[in-house]
Amino acid sequence: MKANDLGRGFELYQDEYEKKVLEVLRSGWYVLGREVETFEREWADYCGTKYCVGLASGLDALWLAFRILGIGAGDEVIVQGNTYIASVMGITINGAIPVFVEPDEYYSIDAERIEEKITDRTKAVLAVHLYGIPSEMDKIVNICKRHHLRLVEDCAQSHGAMYDGKMTGAFGDIGCFSFYPSKNLGAFGDAGAIVTDDEQIAKNFRMYRNYGSEKRYLNKVVGANSRLDELQAGLLRVKLQHLEELTCEREKIAERYLQEIKNEIIMLPKPRTGNGERNVWHQFVIRCRQREAFMKHMEDNGVGTLIHYPIPPHLSEAYDYLGYKPGFLLITERYANEVCSLPMFNGMTEREQTQIIEAVNCFEGKE
Repeated sequence: MKANDLGRGFELYQDEYEKKVLEVLRSGWYVLGREVETFEREWADYCGTKYCVGLASGLDALWLAFRILGIGAGDEVIVQGNTYIASVMGITINGAIPVFVEPDEYYSIDAERIEEKITDRTKAVLAVHLYGIPSEMDKIVNICKRHHLRLVEDCAQSHGAMYDGKMTGAFGDIGCFSFYPSKNLGAFGDAGAIVTDDEQIAKNFRMYRNYGSEKRYLNKVVGANSRLDELQAGLLRVKLQHLEELTCEREKIAERYLQEIKNEIIMLPKPRTGNGERNVWHQFVIRCRQREAFMKHMEDNGVGTLIHYPIPPHLSEAYDYLGYKPGFLLITERYANEVCSLPMFNGMTEREQTQIIEAVNCFEGKE
């Protein structure tokens, strides 16, 4: 069994996807047309924001967010250490400096550690809702207000996740989404978007995504080619109609895992609970101090697993120039050595779930 089988998700609504593809192809309009405009309205409505701007990828959403907020060379942005490297690239592409904070027990940025990292060069906080678990947004919002900092949300893994009854992406100045095929709301290729309540920010994104042009051939800034195309927008519109049922399916799978996996060697994820919290389970990430042996055991039992993520950004070769050494972020580095993602995808059968649970439970570890 694959760790993630995207084909299952396609098969769930195959007729609707194929109908939409033909509709877009026959329309004769393939870039910045009706499908994009309609998806932008629908996604903004879903997120509870005033505006959405479709882009080519989640990384484009991130780096353009900091560019448009005026954050650049020498500025500092606070971000958790255990995120995917794209979060950090969104900062450094602009010449800004990532300032790393350890995660909490939910794999989110530890809000209690943010203020100790603030300096006179700090301009923003990037909150990453990792694995579909929302960050502690009330505390983060208050910190940003108190210190007059911009707040950007990386929602690449949190489509539909909620904190205190509010959708992730709707708390900050800008919410950045990826619609990469493996995401909870995934396209069939690269795609991304931002949401915001700020009309000028939305206008700037529309300008930057199209070569810095508000009108054809009138280029106000050096922009990018980062347009969500009509085909992907149309397919996202189809999937958005089913996002609630897709999310509920993931919640049921996660509930089975949490209730039925009983192995003292395995550390289960801790979902946020309370009124208005919703975890959408982009990944189901366990921790195991004997990870290599565990993954081999799962493979021998016909179950694929993945590591999200084996190398924290501060120790990646791309960021050698920052000068960090092993031991700088002890919690982040421990997580990187222990995390392992169990299969979590739409269309998984109950029998497959049982197979996974039984395989985890019979892992005895090394002698």
